[in-house]
Amino acid sequence: MENNLQEICNDVEKAIDYAFNGQFVMKFYDYLMVRKTKKIEVDDFIDSKTSKELTDLVSELEEYLEGGSDNNHKLLREAYGHIPKPQARKIKNYLHGILEDALRYSDDRRPGRRKKSTK
Repeated sequence: MENNLQEICNDVEKAIDYAFNGQFVMKFYDYLMVRKTKKIEVDDFIDSKTSKELTDLVSELEEYLEGGSDNNHKLLREAYGHIPKPQARKIKNYLHGILEDALRYSDDRRPGRRKKSTK
């Protein structure tokens, strides 16, 4: 199971790299469905270091988009200034979507959520 978590984290990190190059290649919910990922694996991902870094990236991009003249905003402009704000907004929404998809998938996999077969 640790191996599966590592694979998910690696794939998400690749998706982050692609996003900063303007390519939004991963639909995370669909990715989890195709892999037939278990709820415990998704919950482990949600608690993982990669997920925490993703959350931090989203909040940094939000701060960058907000703008300001204090020291923190100056550092963010230095770090993300090469990215136009419309592109930064797209990246932020994409990365936030990955986190939302993980939470939604985990919620959908709760016990008692099985789909009933129609006969």
